[in-house]
Amino acid sequence: MNIATLYFAVWLVSDLGVSNTTDAIANAVASLLVVISIPFLGALSDSRRRRKPWVVGFTVLSCVALAVMGYLGQTLLPLVGASVDRPSTMPNGWHATGAPLFGVLAAFVVANFAYQAAQPFYNAMMPELVPPEEQGRLSGFGTALGYVGSIFGVLLVAPFFNAVLPPGIHLGSGVMSVLHNGFPFTAHGGRVSTFLPTGVLFLLFSVPLFLVCRDHNPAPKGTPVDWKKAVRDVGQTLKDAKQHPGTLRFILASFVYQDAIGTIVGFMTLYAVKAVGFKQGAEITLFLVLTVPSIFGSYIYGHMVDRFGPKRCLQTTLLLWIVLLAIMIVVPGQTAFWIVGLAIGLNFGGVPTAERPVLLSLVPDGEAGRYFSLMLLSSRAAAVVGPLIWGITVDGLESSFGTAIAYRAAVMTVAAMFVIAAFILRGVPNKPVNSPA
Repeated sequence: MNIATLYFAVWLVSDLGVSNTTDAIANAVASLLVVISIPFLGALSDSRRRRKPWVVGFTVLSCVALAVMGYLGQTLLPLVGASVDRPSTMPNGWHATGAPLFGVLAAFVVANFAYQAAQPFYNAMMPELVPPEEQGRLSGFGTALGYVGSIFGVLLVAPFFNAVLPPGIHLGSGVMSVLHNGFPFTAHGGRVSTFLPTGVLFLLFSVPLFLVCRDHNPAPKGTPVDWKKAVRDVGQTLKDAKQHPGTLRFILASFVYQDAIGTIVGFMTLYAVKAVGFKQGAEITLFLVLTVPSIFGSYIYGHMVDRFGPKRCLQTTLLLWIVLLAIMIVVPGQTAFWIVGLAIGLNFGGVPTAERPVLLSLVPDGEAGRYFSLMLLSSRAAAVVGPLIWGITVDGLESSFGTAIAYRAAVMTVAAMFVIAAFILRGVPNKPVNSPA
C-alpha cells in the first residue's frame, strides 16, 4: 500500500514531472511479466504443493527491489518534491528522464512482479488452513488483518516522508537522526525516502507467515514438473473449466473488476492531490482515514460470505463501487471526497474477501491452485489495460479541459469497468463454498 497507493505514483507524476502514461506503462510491464510466468507458477503450486517457499522467496525479492528503488532514487535522481530537506532547484518544465529514471522504474517492476507472483501460492494455501465452512471468515480476517498491517506500515513509514507521526506528532531532530541512521538512504526526507523502510517493514510483517504457516501435504521432494505441460495446461484448464459451471464466467468477471480496482487504487492518491486539491503530504491522513473502515468492512464481509453466500456479497460490493464512483464524479470537492472515501473504505475489502470463496465454491479443492493461477493470469492481463486507459485519458484531456475534468473522466472509465463486471457476474451460479464443484 505504501508504494502502490500512497507514494510512488505521486512521486513520479507530481514530484518528478513524469506522465501518468509512464507510470501506467511500468505497471503494465509488471503485469505482463506475471501473465508470462503464471502458467509455470501454477504448475509448481499444484505439482509439488510446496507453496510456502515460493511465498517467502517472492516476498524477499520484492523487499530487496524496494530497497533498490530507495537507493537509486536518493543517489541518482534530483531530490525534489514535498517535505524534501534542501530540495534541488530545477528549471520550469523539468521532468526526470534517462537511465536513473529507468533504473527506478525497473526496480519498481521487479517489486511489483514479485508481490503479484506470490499470490497464487498464497491463495492456494487457504484450503489447507481451515474447513470449507470457515473459509469466508478466514478470508475476511486475513483481508482485515492486511489492512491493519497497511495502517501500521503507513504510521511507521510516514516519519521518513515528513518527520511527522500521524495524526500530527512532529518528531524532533534527535528521533529522526536515530531513524536515518537505522535506515540508510532516507536522510533527505520526501516520498523517495519511504521506499527502503517500506521494504524492511514488509519483510518484518511477513515473518509470522515464514515461521508459523507450513505446507500440510507437500509432494515428495524431486517431484518432476512438466514445464511444456504447464503451458498446455492453460488451455486445458480453460477446457476443464467447462466442467465446472460458472467458472469461466467468474474468471472473466474478475478480469474486469480486478482491473478496475487496481487502477483506482493505484491512482487514488494522485487523484486526491491533483484533482480534488488536497495539500501535498495530506494524502497520508487521507489514506489512514480511508483504510481504517476497510478493516471493519472486511470483517463484516467475511461473516456475510458465510451467511449469505460469496456470490451475493461480491455482487453487493461491485454495485457499491459503481454508486460510490458515480458520486465521486458528480459531487466534486474535498468534503464529498471524505464522505465517499469513508464509504469506499468500508466497501473495499468486499472483493478480496468474497472472490476467493466464490472460486472455491466452483472448483474442487485439489484443483484450486491452477484456477487461482488462471484467475490471476486473467486479472493481470487486464491490469495492462486499465492503467493505460487512465494514463491516456488524463494525459489526452488535461491540456484541453483542465486537470479536474481529465481526472474525473478517468474515474468514469473505472466505473464503467465495474458495470461490465457486475453484468458478467450475474450468470455465475450462487453456490455455498462446501458444495461439490
